Amino acid sequence: MKRGIAVLVSVSALCGIAYFTASKWAIKHETITFYDASRDNRPVPVQVAVRRDKEMQANAGMITLPVAVINHGNTVKNTEYGFLANIFAARGYMVLSPQHDLPTDPPMVTKPGELYVGRLPQILRGVANIHLAMQEMKKVQPNADYDQVTMVGHSMGGDITMYFAKQYPDEVKKVVTLDNLRVPFVTAGKFKILSFRSTDPQFKADAGVIPTDEECEKAGIQVVKTEFQHNDMRDTGPDAAKNSIQSMLDKFLSMTDSEVRPVDTQSSPPKILEPGPVALMAPAKG
Repeated sequence: MKRGIAVLVSVSALCGIAYFTASKWAIKHETITFYDASRDNRPVPVQVAVRRDKEMQANAGMITLPVAVINHGNTVKNTEYGFLANIFAARGYMVLSPQHDLPTDPPMVTKPGELYVGRLPQILRGVANIHLAMQEMKKVQPNADYDQVTMVGHSMGGDITMYFAKQYPDEVKKVVTLDNLRVPFVTAGKFKILSFRSTDPQFKADAGVIPTDEECEKAGIQVVKTEFQHNDMRDTGPDAAKNSIQSMLDKFLSMTDSEVRPVDTQSSPPKILEPGPVALMAPAKG
């Protein structure tokens, strides 16, 4: 009997791994560049990830695709978060990843003591890019829900995500951040928030950014403390970090979504992520 259970568990684990491996081949990734006439035709490249079967169903008018927007960190490419995009796409989302900064943009100048350490202009640029991406994608894929999207972001992209959620709460369904450091969390409780935090000594959240335990409980905010480094939280990070984040994210989505449930997940995700090995990464990019 015990041997049979062990075999069943092994088969289930292999099926889960096989699903996500196969889903990478079933997901289409393409980049579409839009131009913003209100900003001197600024180009905004957007990587789009979507399951091929779900795209076909949407094109036929059979379904409406949920939408997730992934926002990259400072100086990081929008294509460096495929491990996140694949989780959302595997669940039936259309994933939009805008490129917020361009080589022609002036360097960001941080100013301690100013709002968000002087990063508000870059945050506002990101918000404008998001709105442009969704507005233009409506013409490309009209059968998607752009009215309430899931906002995701790492580092500076997490600050853009949180600022967008604060300014446009009615346009947001869920929020996922990875080590946002400047913009305080939205605590109104209008949507669920999942946030992964690193233990990187070079990247510390500003005072007042992360809510207290009591505020988190009241507002439905889940803060996951990890032992990973700040720059582990993208495609260049170690597999241990990416696999852990994927697992926790999948559990969070299984609790908050009704669209697609590709694998069985625990009914109640743990508060603290069990960390894998820590890899020291290059200094700050976020």
